Amino acid sequence: MRMLAVFVGLCLVFLFVWERVDIVRVGYQIERLKHDKVLLERERDELRVKFSALSAPDRIAKVASEKLGMALPQQGQVIMVQSRPEGAPSPHTAPVEVRIAKNDLSGGRR
Repeated sequence: MRMLAVFVGLCLVFLFVWERVDIVRVGYQIERLKHDKVLLERERDELRVKFSALSAPDRIAKVASEKLGMALPQQGQVIMVQSRPEGAPSPHTAPVEVRIAKNDLSGGRR
């Protein structure tokens, strides 16, 4: 009987020690995850700033004109076309506005 009591006592001690070790392990894991969260939040903020800078209209216009050779359309290059959606014309549906830009390149290039 005494042997059983000692065995149960040892099991309880091992259970207590295992529980404490597991609590410490989970605590370290929580701290690591908090650190990772802070790093990811910093990276998110940096990416938002970078996105903001890259998507600025002035920068896009500059890249389009300097690197891609694009220019704003000249007078008469944009034609406005009124069209209705496919199907029977209905007085309740508003016409859809379609813009077509024509490119008048001289020199026979197409």
